[in-house]
Amino acid sequence: MNAMAATVAAPPLRQRLHWSDRIAHGGLLAIVLLLVLGLLAPLVAILSQSLQGNGAGAGLSAFTSYLASPALLGSLWNSVWVSLLVTAIVVPLAFTFAYALTRSCMPGKAVLRSTMLLPLLAPSLLSAISMIYWFGNQGIAKDFWQGLGFSGIYGAPGIVLAQCFATFPHVLMILVTALSLADARLYEAADAMGTGMVRKFFTITLPGAKYGLISAALVCFTLVITDFGVPKVVGGNFNVLATDVFKLVIGQQDFQRGAVVALLLLLPAVLTFGVDALVLRKQTATLTARAVALVPRPRRGFDTLMALYCLAIAALVLAMFGMAVFASFAKFWPYNLAPSLNHYVAGLVDAGVSTALFNSLKLAAGTAVVGTLVVFVGAYLLEKTRGMDALRPVVRLLATLPMAVPGLVLGLGYIFFFNAPGNPLNMLYQTLPLMVLCTVVHFYTTGHITMVTALKAIDAEFESVSASLKVPQYKTFWRVTLPICLPVLLDVSRYFFINAMTTISAVVFLYSPDTRLASLAILNLDEAGDTGPAAAMAVLIAATSAVVTLAYLGLGKLVDKRTQAWRAPAR
Repeated sequence: MNAMAATVAAPPLRQRLHWSDRIAHGGLLAIVLLLVLGLLAPLVAILSQSLQGNGAGAGLSAFTSYLASPALLGSLWNSVWVSLLVTAIVVPLAFTFAYALTRSCMPGKAVLRSTMLLPLLAPSLLSAISMIYWFGNQGIAKDFWQGLGFSGIYGAPGIVLAQCFATFPHVLMILVTALSLADARLYEAADAMGTGMVRKFFTITLPGAKYGLISAALVCFTLVITDFGVPKVVGGNFNVLATDVFKLVIGQQDFQRGAVVALLLLLPAVLTFGVDALVLRKQTATLTARAVALVPRPRRGFDTLMALYCLAIAALVLAMFGMAVFASFAKFWPYNLAPSLNHYVAGLVDAGVSTALFNSLKLAAGTAVVGTLVVFVGAYLLEKTRGMDALRPVVRLLATLPMAVPGLVLGLGYIFFFNAPGNPLNMLYQTLPLMVLCTVVHFYTTGHITMVTALKAIDAEFESVSASLKVPQYKTFWRVTLPICLPVLLDVSRYFFINAMTTISAVVFLYSPDTRLASLAILNLDEAGDTGPAAAMAVLIAATSAVVTLAYLGLGKLVDKRTQAWRAPAR
């Protein structure tokens, strides 16, 4: 009887954790700690700074005083309507371009698509500087611009025009993906029923791409309302929230009101992030296992029309890019347009931008290595390990949250948190490692989603079979998971590198004279009236990004040849 009682009272057996599981749990905790320090703590610091004051309700009074200020309230309205206008212009234009790429048989699709992605290689400042050379006070098309009814390029017209160029490639990539996921069976059924082309567009194409359209519109709105570089260069006296934050913090040293404006700048981004998450939750699969890929059929008239449209849009992008390149070599604009390297010498040597360019390369390389490593480890531990189930939703939330935080807000939060005298991490302030951390966190979400998508595509049976054969998990990782994911790792690394080379808003508050970046040096040159050297440095950043992109593409082909032979069809 006693033996039976002892048997009943015996505690249940618990599976003993393997040492690899303990390492995985430690890795997850490290990822959480990194995101808490690099994301949550700075945001809490901004909230705390905005609520500081004397007496009860001091924090609320800071918000009410801001909303009662006509000038700052005007900045809020300016930010909203400009962002809405750019979105209303860019999304239809990009949708038509994406439709031409995916639904026509026009020639030169790869060249046209590559041309439209050129703005991604340069800071958004490049489009703003090009607008000055085209339509500014000494622009070559100034009379044409004024003939359209505009008094000048500075202000809302310049911001809208420059932002259209800067945001177009982001919107285009989303819409091309949305339109590529089409089931040809729906169109075949519509053809069998005698449905016309216009009716098919409104009943099949648009409903199938509606989630992509919503996401593209939200991304465009967020990019415009949170951008700092373009309004700083061509904004003139037209104030927006992003420039208000900079003026309050750097110009007036009013950190509390700067924190209040930063929180207001955070609201539209969080709202669009929430709407996008809700849309994705309601989205259903449009490409099922039985779907048939849609292959466009040649239609001479339609293909010609689409080719002419895409050539016109691509010509505008090349004109914007080409003007920046041409002006960077012009000896003395607009009186002596002979080619010269004066602006490059003035920027690299006289203004000391060579050091800044080297700092940018160090930041980009550090971000590419650290960001790719952290994102891959975090995604792998999240998808391919077990245990600590309560922590995993927290990791997923922290990994997607950076998408909703504008770079300007994140950078301001780093001032309040890492520059606090009582913070033991204060020694990192204005150093390159802190700028690497800020840049990694700022662009973390896209890399994380990309890696998670790649890891989810690998069947979990690989790990199950390895465990049944008593193969250690690290061997499965080294021989199976890592080789399969290498192309995606290169894509994520390139994404981090290019964004670190061109970022402005996330690090504008964090640099010192020794850690100044090339993208920030362009701002300094433009403020000093040295538009030519500023254009030269923007072109230099774009050229550096292009060379690195080509190097990544070459490395990608080598990786595909050595590790992705299994993807090729058997002969």
